[in-house]
Amino acid sequence: MLGKANWPETQARWAAYWRRENTGRPLMCVVAREPATEAAFQRARAEGRRLFSVLCEGADATLPRDLEPLDPADQYRTAARLDARYRHFLATHRFLAESFPNIDPNFGPGSLPAYLGSDIVFGPDTVWFDRCVDDWATWPPLRFDPANPWWAEHYRLVADLVTLAGGDYLVPLPDLGENIDVLAALRGPTGLLLDTMDCPDEVDRRVAEVTDVYFEFYDRFYDLVQAADGSSAYTVFQVWGPGRVSRLGCDLSAMLGPDHFRALVLDSVRTIAGRLDQVLYHLDGAEAIRHLDALMEIDEIDVLQWTPGNHGPDGTAEQWDIVYDKARAAGKAIWVKVHNGGVDDWIAHTDRLIARYGSRGTFLHFPEMSLAEAEKLLDHAERRWSDVEGAV
Repeated sequence: MLGKANWPETQARWAAYWRRENTGRPLMCVVAREPATEAAFQRARAEGRRLFSVLCEGADATLPRDLEPLDPADQYRTAARLDARYRHFLATHRFLAESFPNIDPNFGPGSLPAYLGSDIVFGPDTVWFDRCVDDWATWPPLRFDPANPWWAEHYRLVADLVTLAGGDYLVPLPDLGENIDVLAALRGPTGLLLDTMDCPDEVDRRVAEVTDVYFEFYDRFYDLVQAADGSSAYTVFQVWGPGRVSRLGCDLSAMLGPDHFRALVLDSVRTIAGRLDQVLYHLDGAEAIRHLDALMEIDEIDVLQWTPGNHGPDGTAEQWDIVYDKARAAGKAIWVKVHNGGVDDWIAHTDRLIARYGSRGTFLHFPEMSLAEAEKLLDHAERRWSDVEGAV
């Protein structure tokens, strides 16, 4: 794999992490700009120039003009140009610690609604899905349709990326979405929330359809991207694992009460998790914390990933200890996003976190940084965060 000489060692550490048996320092996603790239990055930032973003890894300050996206469709839907842009990122960045080269193969956040009838709208900064269901009574069952144009195009894109990658980087499983979140995209969040009160049995039936059809899509993508040993990576969250890996979640849970969540969502999460090998649950937003006790009852969830938001206190803030305390009490690994401040802040904030939760079963996701910052961070991690037992 390009830029990842210690990939076998990294794989071994990831495999141990899922079991909460990793030793030494915590697992860390550290992507660093090469020195020449760092100089260009600082110039671009001083000039206030907008940089092309590489999802969850950083911004490419040296992307040649001829590789810049021509339009939103070119940004997401053209395999050869996606490959060319990512290869440029590979050549200008280093993948340190447990980070690894992997391209973004997504058609937006959770593309399952598009395979089931929604249309995708690509914008320069985001992707959304058009509401298409006015009345569940007149909408056909949610089933796999190989002729669905969005499914056919996305499947072909991922297949082309696997061929173009040629083993130089990983093509992770794209983000699918699941349970009631898929219904919210098809129906619209407001309409779906009203449905949970007006026709909860119909919502429950449709969630069951989403659960049943999920693996029709997941399995086909997994067959494309799995390595020879059956391992796979999952997009956005920068995780790799032995066997079938996925991110599960429910963003709409922030708008659901505990009873509705248990009745309409929990069984779907448990069912899908039970058919996977490595499961990360993405808990998004402070309002979703009320469902954490229910989620931690699911033994098949291996990792709790907490997203408090990008504009407030990051995942190391003491106010979020309640999240990690419950995860640890349930025997889960944790995934922590560190982004507030600069490298000295990251170190200081993480010092507290590691003292409380230890290094075993802990993954830290850092922003893209300079090579000098990366070296400072990793040196501190090796000296201060290795084999820490933690207080919780």
